Parts: sequence; C-alpha cells; structure tokens
Amino acid sequence: MYDPTQLRTFLSVAQTLSFTQAARRLGLRQSTVSQHVRRLEEAAGRQLFTRDTHSVELTEDGEAMLGFARRILDVHEQAAQFFTGTRLRGRLRFGASEDFVLTRLPEILERFRHEHPEVDLELTVELSGTLHEQLAAGRLDVVLAKRLPEDPRGELVWHDELVWIGAPGLRLDPGRPVPLIVYPPPGITRALALRALEREGRQWRIVCTSGSLNGLLAAARAGLGVMVHSRGLIPPGLVRMPERAGLPEPGEVDFVVVHGRRRPSARGAADALAAAILAGGDRLHRGGRR
Repeated sequence: MYDPTQLRTFLSVAQTLSFTQAARRLGLRQSTVSQHVRRLEEAAGRQLFTRDTHSVELTEDGEAMLGFARRILDVHEQAAQFFTGTRLRGRLRFGASEDFVLTRLPEILERFRHEHPEVDLELTVELSGTLHEQLAAGRLDVVLAKRLPEDPRGELVWHDELVWIGAPGLRLDPGRPVPLIVYPPPGITRALALRALEREGRQWRIVCTSGSLNGLLAAARAGLGVMVHSRGLIPPGLVRMPERAGLPEPGEVDFVVVHGRRRPSARGAADALAAAILAGGDRLHRGGRR
C-alpha cells in the first residue's frame, strides 16, 4: 500500500522540516520530493504536512505516520536482507561526540547490532572538532558530530539552536566578565560561544575547561558559570539562561553524519550505520528534548 521510496522521502522531510534539505540529502530534485510526499498523502488519504513559504510542520496524522513508516521500512529491509542472503561483516571505526552517546545513540546502535550482528564496532567518543580531524586523517570510517555553520561536509541529521545554560538561580554580574565553561580547542560550541561574545564586545573568562561533557555539566551544576549547548539536548539539572542575563545569541549548529576514506572492508557497514543514524535522526532529537 505504501511505497518504501515515498516513505524514505517522507522521513527525510520530517527530520529536516525542509523539502529543500530533504532533496539535498536524498540526491533528488525538490519537485520529486514534493511528488513523493503528495503521492503518500494520497495513499494515506490524509495530509501529513502543513507547509507555506516559510515553514514545514508535521500534522497529527504526519506524527502518526512517522512510527508506521519506520516500522514498514525496517521490515522491508529485513526481508531484503533475508532473501538476498547478504550479511555485512568486518570492523567499523565509528566516532561520535559525547552529546549523542549520553542521549539516544544507544537505541540506534542496538538496532544496528540487531540487523548486522557480524559487524564489530570500534567506538571513539571525542570532541566534534577532533572527530573531524581523525576522520580526515583516515583513523575513522564514519562520524556523527556537530559542524560549524560554514562547513559543507556531511549529511544533515538535524539542525538545532544553541543556547546558554547554567544552574537554576545562577545570576551573572553585568559588570564582570562572563564566566565560561567550555571544551578545549577544537570544540565547536567553544568556538561559537567565543565568537558570539566577541561579536558583541562582551568580556569573558574561562572558569572551567574539560574534554568530558560530564565534567562540563558538573561544573555548570555547581554554579561555576555558563556554557553553550544544543537547545534540544539540555541535560537535567540545568536550565536555559533568561534574556535578562544579556548574553548574545550563540547561533545554530548542524548535527551531521560524515564518511571518511572508503576502506573496502568497511564501506557497506559504514553506509548501513549512516542510514540507520539518518533514519533515527528525529528520534535522537526528540529523545534529547527535556
């Protein structure tokens, strides 16, 4: 009843909330993406998106279709693997930033392991900037990480706003430098935080540096200062800083999957894991919302 190609297109639009970005991700023309969605809506007999020139949003029926689409595609893939007899094997070097490891990445890895039990994962957890460097050096096969707004690399998993967070009740003295809790270089949120403050001419001082997200969160919960974090992944015990704090907008960030040099032994596994991450992108985002 429902065409798998149309369902994959629907999921891409649902994850990006953009027909243009979905077309870029899938390598299709925007008119083709619109056609796939229209035909799926005709098959369902329901409107799945509300859209105008400025925004795309899922309808209530579209939210329901998300779950059905994922299950249909999962079964479709399992059947194809069963009857073609293809099984992926080998060792895959996968890098992920700590933001994802502490949220819903385990769900995606569990599903990947279930579907590809003979693929061994070598997991590296690092700063996004470091992961991009290791990927470029050929030490990783695929990476799930943040990227700077001007960086064209990678397939978009989701796009999010960055916000300042701190302990509840934390008050900043407008006459003193902003106390910063940051990753060491080449941390991407560090670079964006400093860029925003310097753009506004705000003085700052780094009160805590840690390569571990848990270390940064401990410092923030203790009230040492503020840090920049994804709005959709704000951890428990911390809150978004109010407007009266007078902090400049730190901007936005993309979360992407990036392939490294194509090792023949890892090519199939890397493609399969990237597809699993892209298909689960909306769950990663929703799972991180508090």
